[in-house]
Formats: sequence, structure tokens, C-alpha cells
Amino acid sequence: MLKKKRNRETPEINGSSLADIAFLLLIFFLVVTTIDVDTGIGLVLPPIPDDIEPPPIRERNILNILVDAQGRVLMDGELTAVVQVKDKIVRFVNNNGADPELSDSPDDAIVSIKTDRRTPYNIYIDMLDEVMGAYAELRNNESMARFGVSFDALNEESEQYEEIKNAFPKRISIAEPD
Repeated sequence: MLKKKRNRETPEINGSSLADIAFLLLIFFLVVTTIDVDTGIGLVLPPIPDDIEPPPIRERNILNILVDAQGRVLMDGELTAVVQVKDKIVRFVNNNGADPELSDSPDDAIVSIKTDRRTPYNIYIDMLDEVMGAYAELRNNESMARFGVSFDALNEESEQYEEIKNAFPKRISIAEPD
């Protein structure tokens, strides 16, 4: 007898549990995924003074930086490129009274930053990075000259670290925008 080939139907995959699996995967990825939260700029602000008059400050000890709405940086009224800010701050702070137009000493030097409300955020951040970089460079150079070690390599609890920090204190004033 010859066997006849029967047309068999192809078996189907049961799809009833696919929705359950997709739901479980969705829950898993929602639970496991971390979402980065924009935290802003990490600056520690000093406490509000108790109605104490600030001490008089000589005009030569203040370096005024203005960032306008178009992103231009003006240092003491002079148009300056963002990449030049660091060098000018280093010269200003490390003057030690040599140039009568610049600060008396690093301890007296104040960098005042003022922006416009429409200042591009990336320009403000770049300029603030340059200011912080200037102080990092000053501290690093002083640490290398005194101790032969970079400032970053010093232990934060050591006397040497405090000595360098006190030699070049960060005196930065961030004024309210107009």
C-alpha cells in the first residue's frame, strides 16, 4: 500500500503569554534604569551676613567680569575672549602690588562676575571654568614652587594644603543679573 501524504497544518506558536512577557520586561527596565537628574552648578554660597557692613575694598583689588546677552565677556570694560580670561585672572591675582592697575595681593584680589539674564548658559559655564582654572593653576604653581608636588596631589587635611589654599583664597563674587 502506498501511503498518501496528508496536508498537515503548520502548528502555531501560542502568543497569549507574549503580552505578559512584554509587560514584565517593561517593569524590569523601568526599575533597573537610572535617570540622570540635572543638578546645576555645585557652588557653596556663604551664609547671609547679619547686617554687618562689608569692609572697604580698594577699586584696584576688584576684577569686574561682565558676560552680556550676546555671550561677550568684558573684563574691566575691555572685550576679552573666553580663552584669555584665565591668563588675565592669573596676572591680576598674582600681581602682588607690582602693577598699580592690578591687585595688591592674592589675599585682597576679588573676581566679580556679573551676567545678563539672557546670557547663554554655555558661555557662562565656560567663563566660570576659566575662573576656577585660573585659581587651580595659581595653587598648583605655588605648590610646585614650595613643596615640589602638585596641589591636587596634596592631602586635603595636611598643613601644606591649607597653606596653599590660604595663599590663594578664591574670592569670587557672583552678582545678581540685571
